[in-house]
Amino acid sequence: MSQSIDDIFSDKAEEALPVASAEEVDAEQVADVESGLDDAEAPADGEEESAAAEEAAPEPEVADDGVVTEETVRERLRGLPGDWYVLHTYAGYEKRVKQDIESRAHTMNMEDFIFEVQVPMEDVYEVKKGQRKLVTRVRMPGYALIRMEMTDDSWRTVQETNGVTGFVGNGRDPVALTQAEVVQMLTPVVEQEAAEAAKAAGKPIISGAPAIVADYEVGETVTLTTEPWVGMPATISQVDAANQRLTVLMTLVGQETPVDLSFGQVEKMD
Repeated sequence: MSQSIDDIFSDKAEEALPVASAEEVDAEQVADVESGLDDAEAPADGEEESAAAEEAAPEPEVADDGVVTEETVRERLRGLPGDWYVLHTYAGYEKRVKQDIESRAHTMNMEDFIFEVQVPMEDVYEVKKGQRKLVTRVRMPGYALIRMEMTDDSWRTVQETNGVTGFVGNGRDPVALTQAEVVQMLTPVVEQEAAEAAKAAGKPIISGAPAIVADYEVGETVTLTTEPWVGMPATISQVDAANQRLTVLMTLVGQETPVDLSFGQVEKMD
């Protein structure tokens, strides 16, 4: 009768091993168990080195209170593939351009060259008709940031996206942003992410108050709505959005005279 390889090694082992007593077997089992526990508790050399490396280089994190520093942003950017460029878009199409580029990168298999599109946003208080309202708006109207590996195909994929009018810089061969420029432009993005994370965790957010912007601009012509100048035109020379005040220039007795008014004392001309 033929024997398998396992049977042969089993027979050889039985011939070589002496028969042990029950007490000897129990002692050996206890020793084996204790030895196994010692081996399990002691990490291998490679594991010790890996754990030490992880402790020495922790992942950069944004503070729980939403405070963001330039170093925080640099840590986020460090080691990312590609370079950052600025895209010029139609005003009001910034978010749509971001979505379309991400979609085209996927459908045209350019995800190894087009990595990320950002449209920095900001929270501001808008003052219209004497009412102040907190709104989120595009920080740089008409622009978007893109991180990509610049090749002929990736350039064409982005350039031919609806709403994109071109790269800012040297046309067909745009110049990548410096690290300082990227940090400056992306800091609002990281700040917003940190604030949202802190808010979701129910923690206080320590950040600057939203800016106040007015629906008036220097050089704009308005109509006065306060006595005794109702209906008279005036030109805005200064805007104090925080206090909702305007300095306007109006003609009185043949001379241009500055007058301080509140937002509620003027209205835009049609």
